[in-house]
Amino acid sequence: MLYLGIDQHSKQITVCIRNEDGQTVLRRQVSTRPEKVEAFFDELTEQDSSFMAILEVCGFNDWLIAKLRERQCQEIVLIHPDKTTKKKTDRRDANKLCEMLWLNRQRLADGKRVQGLRRVWIPNQQDKEDRQLTGLRKRLAQRKTQTLNRIRNLLHRHNIMWDYPTKTFQTKRGRQWLATVSLPAIDRTEVDILLAQWKLWDEQLSQVDEQIVARVQQTEPGQIMSNPQLLMTAPGVSFFSGLTVVCHIGDIHRFPSPRSLANYFGLTPSCRNSGVSNHRLGSITKEGSAIVRFVLGQLVIHVLKRDSRMRAWYQRIKKRRGSKIARVAVMRKLVTIFWHMLTHQQPYQCNREHLGSGSAKGTGGRRAA
Repeated sequence: MLYLGIDQHSKQITVCIRNEDGQTVLRRQVSTRPEKVEAFFDELTEQDSSFMAILEVCGFNDWLIAKLRERQCQEIVLIHPDKTTKKKTDRRDANKLCEMLWLNRQRLADGKRVQGLRRVWIPNQQDKEDRQLTGLRKRLAQRKTQTLNRIRNLLHRHNIMWDYPTKTFQTKRGRQWLATVSLPAIDRTEVDILLAQWKLWDEQLSQVDEQIVARVQQTEPGQIMSNPQLLMTAPGVSFFSGLTVVCHIGDIHRFPSPRSLANYFGLTPSCRNSGVSNHRLGSITKEGSAIVRFVLGQLVIHVLKRDSRMRAWYQRIKKRRGSKIARVAVMRKLVTIFWHMLTHQQPYQCNREHLGSGSAKGTGGRRAA
């Protein structure tokens, strides 16, 4: 068995290989050109066809992970990178990764946790496509919002926002008025361009929404690992938000408890406990997926409107700790509920009699079980 540590960059990868005895047998840089990569893996498999690999997560891991799977890699370990130091080179990084893999080879091969090693779950192809699609939808919505804000800014510059024909901004009458309102030449040109962008964002959002709805409807009701239709029984959960949460969870059995899922999404408090200083809890860690936290933050509004029990629980925390902490507590409570919904395959139940022993941290409550 060989143990391969890879420090990946866009134009080259730096590799370090150790044998079963822990001796380094190869250290070199390999170009990411397809023929160079193929030649390296041919050389590797000639020495030993069975090997494990470790690499750090980045934005272009997909092709390398696919190549490792194609070459029958026994175990692919994808981890979060450590904090950068002043003594950092690609060779040192590859050697460190390789040594880490060799020292913990048995635990990693058995799928056990290694202390201090933040391993990244590699999603399947369906979840990967769902993440890409929902991320695209969020970026398009952000660009549309930027366009609308720029139009508002131009109207406020000339103090003509008071002449807008409707109370809400995104209306047909409003667009018609914007197309004919009198403005200076440069501002008129910019508004025309922004109106064209507005129309383009709407068309692209409609196209992406259709694909999201189609992917959700293709999901079989009995699938536990990916069932956004079950989450859509909760207040405010749409096709987009349900698919976003589910594709980032993957297999719900990866998480032994609701707390582990909340920690995965960065909704648990950070801590700095050392010596006699205990219980020094800070703000939430904000690790994991930012888009899921964004979706949960939007769902809080809908849940508080329709679920009176949750609203009463929120009000108690708000009175004691403030609205911001109370909103985060509801977000974590929703994650707890989603864990039970997916684990026990039960829909959301509004206004249930027993809410659970929740606190400002958002723990407790088997609302769906």
